[in-house]
Amino acid sequence: MAHIALYRTWRSQTFRDVVGQRHITQTLQNSLRENRLTHAYLFNGPRGTGKTSTAKILAKAINCLNGPSEEPCNQCSACERITEGAVMDVVEIDAASNRGVEEIRDIRDKVKYAPTEVRQKVYIIDEVHMLTTEAFNALLKTLEEPPAHVMFILATTEPHKIPATIISRCQRFDFRRVSMEDEVGRLQYVCDQERISIDKEALHYIARLSDGGMRDALSLLDQAASFATGEIQLTDILSITGGIASDQFKRLVTYIKEQNLGAALELIDTFMQEGKSADKCIENLIHYFRDLLMVRMVPNSPVIAERVFDMAELKEIASHFTPSEMMSMIETLNHYQSEMKYSVQPQTLLEIAIMKISGGHRGSDGSVEVGARQPQGDLFAQMTQRMKQLEDQLALLVKSGVSVASGESAKQAPAAKVAVASAPSKKSGLKLDPYLKASESPDTKTALMKWSQVLGDVKEKKITVHAWFVNGDLVAMLDDVVLVAFKNDMHRNTTEKPENKVIIEQVLSSVFGKPMRLLTLMRKEWDDAKSEATHAPPEEMELVAEDGRGNAVKEEWISEAIQLFGEDLVTIKED
Repeated sequence: MAHIALYRTWRSQTFRDVVGQRHITQTLQNSLRENRLTHAYLFNGPRGTGKTSTAKILAKAINCLNGPSEEPCNQCSACERITEGAVMDVVEIDAASNRGVEEIRDIRDKVKYAPTEVRQKVYIIDEVHMLTTEAFNALLKTLEEPPAHVMFILATTEPHKIPATIISRCQRFDFRRVSMEDEVGRLQYVCDQERISIDKEALHYIARLSDGGMRDALSLLDQAASFATGEIQLTDILSITGGIASDQFKRLVTYIKEQNLGAALELIDTFMQEGKSADKCIENLIHYFRDLLMVRMVPNSPVIAERVFDMAELKEIASHFTPSEMMSMIETLNHYQSEMKYSVQPQTLLEIAIMKISGGHRGSDGSVEVGARQPQGDLFAQMTQRMKQLEDQLALLVKSGVSVASGESAKQAPAAKVAVASAPSKKSGLKLDPYLKASESPDTKTALMKWSQVLGDVKEKKITVHAWFVNGDLVAMLDDVVLVAFKNDMHRNTTEKPENKVIIEQVLSSVFGKPMRLLTLMRKEWDDAKSEATHAPPEEMELVAEDGRGNAVKEEWISEAIQLFGEDLVTIKED
């Protein structure tokens, strides 16, 4: 006989089998006993917590040939056929693949007909939040006043996406994440019935990984039973999930405490060689420090006791850190976890995060505690400072108008010195003439049309960067440069920070389809430059002979000037 997945084999068939949802099953059983059932229910909660199973149990309890009763008998033909999904009057619909208005109209047309096989029609609509607006509108009237022989049960993981008009017409039940204690108890029961031998620590780890989802826990147990030979050990679970054992975390945290950066990075490299993912490592490390923090702050809490398997060991490790140190480490790790989403080198970010939290811990007085490995920390600090200096120098060169990519200086005309007036250099150090001319160019107009997309993409990348950058105005786009003017100096300075500027330039390059640079200036500087350009007198070019050819050369220059600029713009003055 073919193997059936454990989560299907052990799917709850009665209310008493539903794990960790007593507040819901008791209410439904009371309603069945007192005949106080309503016409529409909304079951909301995380995945794998029993929403659809409870809906089918309720459908069986209503239509049981020996009921309606508080529990379905699961022996009569009605119960058996509903369990198999063979009753036409109990319809289970997946709204993710049947989300259109036509499918809901089909339901609306059929509800008026009386059930043919059982006592009451039941429509179970799973993932109901996936329905379109039009489909919800088509469902609304039917849901408000359905025929007496019809019941709707809506299930969702995202109730905030459901219109309030729908929710208000349903009796809502919120399913909770299954507690560790309930999950471990249920998993142990399944193991006993299936004759699966499993170590207690491995069972506890499965329950923790499932994050309160009973279906996920059973799926992981099924996978572990197929993988292990003999008794399922914790190492088996770690192998199939890519997790990290607590003793390895203990070693890593010990290296961090001792500021032993080399050993910490070597251990991280070992994790990567074993096939662990950088994002999973940093996520697990955040959870580990969170447990350390909670053990230190509320050591006797039952919530912590059920999450932690070896409390004594965790207390010993937590004693080496102050709460402020652990909170700072969690913040740093969380920052780099967020940055990993946009990085092609997540391992590098993980290593930098380890460097950051290993580089010295602040004591209660705010001073930095120096560890045995301080010379290595000093070297890292010096390298970081030197990189910052180089970045600042490069930024100054770019702002001064120097082309970094070009090694050639501009060639001057051999026989003339040309004096060209330009906008005066102010705070930004930019020569604004080219940008003033480009402010009305087609490229700038195109950039303005795409500016809302730029701001939106920056917000998606990092909302704090968007909060400062949105206060700037695009004033010109010239070649690969976008010039943005700010009214507030603080907004400009924060935008110019290297880590913020990198994010903005990535978005600009993505939106405009080529590498782009961001330059900024104050709005007053831009407005003053525009005003001066508008009221500036006509430019004069002074022609000075340098090779002794005298009038002949001067005549050639005059002729060339008229040809280049036009007779109206050239004024000839005799010395």
